[in-house]
Amino acid sequence: MNRLNEPFAHDADLPWEPAGEGVTRKVLTYGPGVMMVRVRFEAGAVGPLHSHPHIQCSLVESGAFEIEIAGEPRRLTAGDSFLVPPDAIHGARALEAGVLLDVFTPMREDFVPAR
Repeated sequence: MNRLNEPFAHDADLPWEPAGEGVTRKVLTYGPGVMMVRVRFEAGAVGPLHSHPHIQCSLVESGAFEIEIAGEPRRLTAGDSFLVPPDAIHGARALEAGVLLDVFTPMREDFVPAR
């Protein structure tokens, strides 16, 4: 189901999708210029180092993570946040089970079904 530009999203109506070993994601709201995604990690799960052309800002909603951005690791816990510049190599490791709330600009076309 494509929800492009829909103003409201009810969490209970949105599916969790596989996003790697021990990682699932839920695409929340989005439009061409922005996208919000909740990413759930089991303890020990890894979001491998990668890059993308989007600006990403993220909030640690729960849990504890080691976040690496451009070679600099940092331990972050609930309430902490981070910013990933375009094309910066970054990744995450869940030190304990938790959830990240990611916002991308522009939207991640690769996270939604073809329009």
